Amino acid sequence: MAQPRPSAQNAIRNIPQVVVRPTWENAVACSYLPKGVVFFIAHPFLYPLLKARLLPAVLLSLFIITNLFVWTYIPQVLFLKLFQHSGSAWVNGTFLVLGEGAAVVALLFESFLVDESQVDIFDAVLIYKGYEDLVRQHRPVTEDSLNDPVRRLGKPTRSSVYAPFSFRQIAEFIVLLPVNFIPYVGVPIFLLLTGFRAGPFQHWRYFQLLGFDRKQRDGFVARRRWQYTWYGTVYLFLQLVPPFSMFFLMTAAASSALWAADTEKARREHEAHVAQGPQYTDEPDATV
Repeated sequence: MAQPRPSAQNAIRNIPQVVVRPTWENAVACSYLPKGVVFFIAHPFLYPLLKARLLPAVLLSLFIITNLFVWTYIPQVLFLKLFQHSGSAWVNGTFLVLGEGAAVVALLFESFLVDESQVDIFDAVLIYKGYEDLVRQHRPVTEDSLNDPVRRLGKPTRSSVYAPFSFRQIAEFIVLLPVNFIPYVGVPIFLLLTGFRAGPFQHWRYFQLLGFDRKQRDGFVARRRWQYTWYGTVYLFLQLVPPFSMFFLMTAAASSALWAADTEKARREHEAHVAQGPQYTDEPDATV
């Protein structure tokens, strides 16, 4: 039997690096979203932050979604039928209206009313995971109520933003809406393209706590581009679930904090390893 050429052997050897490893890393990144839901439910100290926003958020979301379906759903489905089969037009029309509703809710509510609560959730989770030294750079952290990280949070002393309001993101969201016209695959493509921008914004608070400038932030994101893209894609998909979109908006802050905590742990371990330098031993080299 003919032996594979060296180039073919190298390609086979690189499969885990270019296919399996990135796919696994993307899956791990996405897994933080359900972890955030579980963490939020399992830690009652976060509940007050949700209750303060839940009722107005749900009412606003239902009001917007209901009106969009009443006034715009049928016209948009009829328009989609010009390009698609009847079945896909109804499905894509549903996601199109839900996407429009998510954009309106984000514009009216998330950017102006929820951000402060998301910052508190993010900071509280970091404190719970043992990284209060990061949080202390932007706000005082008391030693009272050690079992309740939320009550330990003082008022921010520096600018504290969970995710910045971005006209560019909203504009891209609107410009990309016609992608939903593509039968069946339009919705997944739309979520993936918008997730490209939305993913890194979920770690904006982490970059802020690290004191990253734009160059450092862009470099950090570039090394994890697909992880952030898939994370942002799943995050946006959860925002399309009308009854729970605001709940998932709050739990997303917990999930991004859990991811940031694990990333920070790996970052500090790497820095400690680099600081130690190469390890020398008196034992002879086994290959000699």
